[in-house]
Amino acid sequence: MASKKVLGLTAATAALVLGLTACGNGDDGGNGGDSAGEEFTYGIVYPQTGALAFLGPPQITAAQYAVSEINAAGGILGTEVPEIVEGDEAADGAQANEAANSLVNSDVNAVIGAAASGMTQAIYDTVTGAEIVQCSGSNTAPDLSDIDDGGYFFRTAPSDLMSGPVMARQIVANNQTSVAIVARADDYGNGYLEAVQNELEALGAEVALTETYDPDATNFDSVVNAVDNEDPDAVALISFEEGAQVIAELLESGVEGDQLYITDGLNSPELGTTVNEDDPSIVDGITGIAPGADNPEFNDGIREFDTDLDVFQFAPQVFDCVTAIALAAESAGSVDPSVYVEHLPEISRPEGTECNSFEECRDLLNEDEDIDYQGTSGNIDFDDNGDPTSATFEVFGFDGDTHEVRGYEEYSADE
Repeated sequence: MASKKVLGLTAATAALVLGLTACGNGDDGGNGGDSAGEEFTYGIVYPQTGALAFLGPPQITAAQYAVSEINAAGGILGTEVPEIVEGDEAADGAQANEAANSLVNSDVNAVIGAAASGMTQAIYDTVTGAEIVQCSGSNTAPDLSDIDDGGYFFRTAPSDLMSGPVMARQIVANNQTSVAIVARADDYGNGYLEAVQNELEALGAEVALTETYDPDATNFDSVVNAVDNEDPDAVALISFEEGAQVIAELLESGVEGDQLYITDGLNSPELGTTVNEDDPSIVDGITGIAPGADNPEFNDGIREFDTDLDVFQFAPQVFDCVTAIALAAESAGSVDPSVYVEHLPEISRPEGTECNSFEECRDLLNEDEDIDYQGTSGNIDFDDNGDPTSATFEVFGFDGDTHEVRGYEEYSADE
């Protein structure tokens, strides 16, 4: 994928036409530019329906919460941000792309999403091909680092190349050194599986089995039998909602809860009920790893914003997508994606002054200062592929039928 610092001729020409006010880091107070007074409209593609619909509420709520904070501070370039234009990815590539086309035709200035990595694979060409910035707060597939996006795709969620090692370290820390890895047979599952396997082997653990399955299957006997034959100390399960059935069959086969490790696709307070409606406590002891944020202030704020929200998975990362894009527009003095895209990496670089909110960072830009936006999800520091170079992970689990966050782990791409 092209470096975020080097865009095509079209972007460069657009920047020249808009004038020098759009080229500096907050020139003319970061609040001028030829686009001052123009509305900045966000679109979002997220799962309103489909297998990952439980992740929909935190995605849209986080985006709306970020916009509310931006508007409370005066909007982008002094103009209030209008209501977000929504599209449903629905766990279906064709429908997700239809939603993306609708957003492009609505002349949005940025697209948040998609939620699932596979859905982003289905829509990024539509979005970035139209030279619109796309930022996902939940895409983790490693393959997205290398897509041909012209420099317009970013994500605040860490690649599975970081998530996998965190899971492996949790397993080894629990003195479980013989591990079976079971994963969906797709980009997400295969990438995560490889990352877990590589780290386990680097730590001296034995990978007793790697097994993939069709996520549309209705029976997982072959997978469960393969695990049972190896009798490992632990089982790493990389899945989405269908993983609840895999868990049920593994537990029935004799695997104990404290032997099971799961990923963000199953990070739901309702997992116990999904696995066994009559006995939700059956998931007691299961450990999970998910991108998170050790940020009680953010959690309190989004709860106050939406008192009905009970799932927070990827909410901080989506909030950061919206805020980072707004700051890039402020830095560029432009709402034009082909202009402000060059400023996205700049607003989160360690050379700048640390700041924690849109208002604080924008005010620094107005004083002609370089900034280092400290995201609600942690320090982002976009690399040249638009990936975060460090991340915070939550270690979650289940005690009886209660979902709990047990702690947080930091991981850097430099490790």
